[in-house]
Amino acid sequence: MPQPPTDPATPPGAVHRLVDTPGGRIHLVEQGTGPLVLLVHGFPESWYSWRHQLPALAAAGYRAAAIDVRGYGRSAKPAATDAYRMLAHVADNTAVVHALGEETATVVGHDWGSPIAANSALLRPDVFTAVGLLSVPYAPRGEGRPTDGFARIGGDEEFYVSYFQAPGRAEAEIERDVRGWLAGFYTGLTGGTLTPEEYGRLFFVPPGARLADRFPTGPLPAWLTEADLDVYSGEFERSGLTGALNRYRNVDRDWEDLAAWHGAPITQPSLFIGGSLDASTTWMADAIDAYPATLPGLSAAHILEGCGHWIQQERPDEVDRLLTQWLDGLR
Repeated sequence: MPQPPTDPATPPGAVHRLVDTPGGRIHLVEQGTGPLVLLVHGFPESWYSWRHQLPALAAAGYRAAAIDVRGYGRSAKPAATDAYRMLAHVADNTAVVHALGEETATVVGHDWGSPIAANSALLRPDVFTAVGLLSVPYAPRGEGRPTDGFARIGGDEEFYVSYFQAPGRAEAEIERDVRGWLAGFYTGLTGGTLTPEEYGRLFFVPPGARLADRFPTGPLPAWLTEADLDVYSGEFERSGLTGALNRYRNVDRDWEDLAAWHGAPITQPSLFIGGSLDASTTWMADAIDAYPATLPGLSAAHILEGCGHWIQQERPDEVDRLLTQWLDGLR
């Protein structure tokens, strides 16, 4: 398909592309030549969250391609909630690799992109020969239905994943002020912005309240400029939030779909990078401890001190160095 127009947010030397997949078009931004590295973002982001890594990986001799996950940005936005199940995302990633004329790739994901990357490697080891995971550790399919577990968290308050389950509910909160909501969410999950007590409460919604009621209202964190926030908010103003939130609404469906891979390890070469002040890292410490069994091909697990959730944006130089060193080692 033809390239969409380049916008001012695009790193110099990178190009936009639209590729056809069986599930609909996928928009991506790519830069460089060499072995393909597929970059998969999380919630609530876009290809733009990899703006620092695209030129760094290209300079190191790789072809880096950062996608808009289905439901985001300029990629397809199917209407059905079940179109955002994990199997669909794995199929998208596989189709993108082939649409780019490649047979194999390394896949790297952040936040929700991390389990999407992990399951891409788990289900399609013939295509994804190595996997990098940022912020969210790999945890194989567990015993219990996920929403049952989330419902037990928080006592009288509601865990944010449960809050996201009902279609339209979180959209009604976020879409009344997309830019302000994103600013608060990004700031709150940045390392060192909140006290430990404030940070812990950020993920829970009291009865009758909104998730944003506990967001900080101070200045933007150092990693996020007003121009960066313009890019993110502009994408969601155009696309809405339903496609992005539908990923959360498929956790039980994923659990059913992936029954055949219950407890399965990922055996390809792998890398993990987390932040010491990120709830994804601290709440899932047991998953990291289990890596010798669940990620037997792990090259290294790095915890960046003082770093929060937005790891490749908060600490781009460190993440660029760790990624390129790992990729060079795979060669």
